[in-house]
Amino acid sequence: MQLVLDSPREGGRAYSSELLASFVGRHVMPSSQPREPTPQSARRLEFTAAEIGAIAHLYRGEVYRSTVWRTRLDSSTNWAVVTTGIALSATYSSAVASPLPMVLVGLLVTVFLLFEARRYRYFNVWRARARLLETDFYAPMIRGEDLALNSGWTELLASDYRNPKYHISYARAIGRRLRRTYGWIFAIQAIAYYGKLAIHPLPLTQLSEVWERAAIGPIPGTMVVLAGVVFHASWVVFALVTHRIEVASHKQRQNLIAMG
Repeated sequence: MQLVLDSPREGGRAYSSELLASFVGRHVMPSSQPREPTPQSARRLEFTAAEIGAIAHLYRGEVYRSTVWRTRLDSSTNWAVVTTGIALSATYSSAVASPLPMVLVGLLVTVFLLFEARRYRYFNVWRARARLLETDFYAPMIRGEDLALNSGWTELLASDYRNPKYHISYARAIGRRLRRTYGWIFAIQAIAYYGKLAIHPLPLTQLSEVWERAAIGPIPGTMVVLAGVVFHASWVVFALVTHRIEVASHKQRQNLIAMG
């Protein structure tokens, strides 16, 4: 390509475009205005089809893990129920049978409760993730709403994967299992134990007979009965206190997007 410059003194002289560009580059002063930064690509506002498929597989994995840990919870609960049934059978097998099995099974069920609370903390991690996907990913999809990437649930879920941790404390886990399962088992044990003292070997006629029937070897019956009252009152108080902690924790949340 040729550029022709007409001059009155000289005829038209042809300069190549390369020479002209070189001349302009040497003599044009640089601009004092700062160069604008290159605009960054805008954040995507929706999931791609491949990402939706990956989240679907992720959800299946979380449901599977929560199901496995739910099965482990059921196994410890089953053992608590079975041992309580065995103790009831032994205690009420005859009028002269000792109520001691009900005392021992109460301690054993307490151990099962501690084991189950630990397992529940693991179960709650997978359950919370699956539930978050159900409420904030699948539910809007079913309603025909847009799946926005700038929602708080995506940051919450990503943070939980980067820094996994328990969502509830050990005490709150014990409280939940007490209120939902083990409180009923302890209540049955208490009724069965004090019922045994009331009717065997003969129905009570005076209060002093309770202390005699409750005695375990050298341990006076008053101490045994008092220990039982303290034990059952303590788990009732513990369940109520942890319930208040749960309510306070939910009230402190700034929004409905939360885990635990």
